[in-house]
Amino acid sequence: MYFLFIFSSILLILIFLFLSAIHVYWGFGGRWGSSAVFPTKDDSIKPIMPGPIPTFTVAFGLLVFGLIVFLNLIDLDLPEWLDILRKYGIWAIIVIFLVRAIGDFRFVGFFKKYRNTKFGKNDTKYYSPLCLLIGILGIIIIVM
Repeated sequence: MYFLFIFSSILLILIFLFLSAIHVYWGFGGRWGSSAVFPTKDDSIKPIMPGPIPTFTVAFGLLVFGLIVFLNLIDLDLPEWLDILRKYGIWAIIVIFLVRAIGDFRFVGFFKKYRNTKFGKNDTKYYSPLCLLIGILGIIIIVM
């Protein structure tokens, strides 16, 4: 059981670090992998890429998620505010990513309406399953 907790925690930290790094790359103007990360009704509509500030904000948020998982992994006496962040932050991660996996019933998630766009195909194949995996790993961390 302890191995599953450690494995899930480390995997989740690595996922968040990787996703944060991709967003930092995009924030500095990188384009690799960015062609299908925004939902559209059809592929003829070219999505507007967000600027560096929103992209770096997402990168920072993902890094904070990784820190929350790390705080759950280590066994230290933490100040009260960090202990609260550790306890409730993991629940926030679980809810955010499971809701994202389910989707908005239009553009994102397993139950989306627009499936045949480049984003829709990538969402079905990669993004939604990754969100589901993140939610499940978070549940494993809580249960263990």
